[in-house]
Formats: sequence, structure tokens, C-alpha cells
Amino acid sequence: MLEEAAQSAIDMFLSAFNASDDGYVTALLSQALTSDVVFWGPLGRSEGVEAVERFVLDIRRHPAGAGTMVRCSAVDMPGEWARYQWVFTTPDGGPRLAGTDVVHLRKNRIDQIIVFAGDIEPAP
Repeated sequence: MLEEAAQSAIDMFLSAFNASDDGYVTALLSQALTSDVVFWGPLGRSEGVEAVERFVLDIRRHPAGAGTMVRCSAVDMPGEWARYQWVFTTPDGGPRLAGTDVVHLRKNRIDQIIVFAGDIEPAP
């Protein structure tokens, strides 16, 4: 049951990247995240839904055009932590970015997100 709740919150979070209008982003994030969410993104640590919203809106305004964010793995959830892989693709086969996020859930909502973008290089 916890895995289903995690998957639902994760998919709701990712749907904010694909919303038909910027005006829907806040509502989607508010359903997926706690108000005090801690977000570890490419530019460091930030807190609150508004900080995550700024990140999502920046991605939505990619110079190559609005892209598509999709979860491309199952949700793996040992306890209250979950991880999943995602892919972001811009229109017309433009730039593509993939990564893995690790999230912590509290009361069926994400209260911590750690974004790992790109592949890990093999050890020498």
C-alpha cells in the first residue's frame, strides 16, 4: 500500500512538468509535496513548494521548447524512502536528460527530493 501512495505522489510531481499550462503547476505540486518539502536539486538545497515550483517552471521553459518528463522505471521503496528513474526529452528529439530521484514520504506526500541528473561514470 505504501508503494502505491509513493507512486501516486511521484507521478503527480512529474505531471507538473507536463501540465498543459503553467497555472496548473502549483496545484499539482501541492497535491504531491508537503508544504515544507526539502529539494536537493542541481543548484543546491531549497525549501518549500514555491522553490520546487520555480525549478519546474525553469525546466518547462527550456530553450529548446517545452519537453516531456516521464518516470521510466518502477518505484523502488524500502521503507519511507523511494527511488525511481526519469527521462526529460525536449520536442523534436532535442536534448535529452535522464536521472534518478530519491524521495522521502510523509503521510503519502513527498517531503524530501534528491535529484541525481545524468549517469554515474564507471569506476576506473
